[in-house]
Amino acid sequence: MISDSKIIEIFCNLDDFMEEFDAVLLKNSISDTSLPKKRNRKSKMSKSEVMTIMVIFHLKSHRNLKHFYLYYVSKHMDDFFPDLVSYNRFVELQKSVIQPLAVYLKLFGLGKCSGISFIDSTALKVCHYKREKQNKVFQGIAEKSYGTLGWFYGFKLHLVSNDKGQIIDFLITKANVDDRYPLKNKNFHDKIFGKIYGDKGYLGKDLFDKLFVDGIHLVTKLRKNMKKKALDFMDKIYLRKRAIIESVNDVLKNTCQIEHSRHRSFDNFLGNLIAGLTAYSFLDKKPSIKIQRFLSNIGIS
Repeated sequence: MISDSKIIEIFCNLDDFMEEFDAVLLKNSISDTSLPKKRNRKSKMSKSEVMTIMVIFHLKSHRNLKHFYLYYVSKHMDDFFPDLVSYNRFVELQKSVIQPLAVYLKLFGLGKCSGISFIDSTALKVCHYKREKQNKVFQGIAEKSYGTLGWFYGFKLHLVSNDKGQIIDFLITKANVDDRYPLKNKNFHDKIFGKIYGDKGYLGKDLFDKLFVDGIHLVTKLRKNMKKKALDFMDKIYLRKRAIIESVNDVLKNTCQIEHSRHRSFDNFLGNLIAGLTAYSFLDKKPSIKIQRFLSNIGIS
């Protein structure tokens, strides 16, 4: 269960950010005087409150946002949110906070590279792959692809995490995009240095050379038909501990619920994903590697 102090912490962080965000936006906005003036009435709920409810939803283990808003927030959290709007209005307000919430996640919700990083991709299914022709919401946007668990229709979430389980960076692509593609983009790995550990899907001499030039050493396991090469002892240990990124994906899907098949628009999909990733950043306990304990267990001090 999420505590009251955690709810207050989330709101304060988001509210402080929105004050700075609105000030910067107002200072750098360009107004068009040729357009007729429109009425801009202030909403009863602030954007900080809307963002807070979106994040809390992903920490409360509820599966349905409408049920959560109507039967939990409205009845049990009226002390925190005294000026609640109708659910239909709340859904409209969600679209207006996707951009600032994404900016907050990029600036304050991501961890820092420690020199030891792990990379992996996970499928984000939007419906059963056999119903892709019937899905009108993601028509022309999502794609079908084959992964370790079979065929799926949707997108891929590419993640890089550190040894503390904190997400360093992320990227969303279509399902049929090669796992190695994001690493070829310098904007995706500009925060990474040292060694990065991945599975066999990241094998590729061109990619290894490109990353090495940028100061990153890519370490992966070899396929059975490849010539064996000597690995550093610590590289072998970290490859065995690469499951940490799998644990991060598991928490994102089963606790923060970044994946479901009830989206009614692409904006809803993005809002759900960004809110889930932001919720993960507020978790007190994340999957992590206690490397010193592991070394002591195998007799190395």
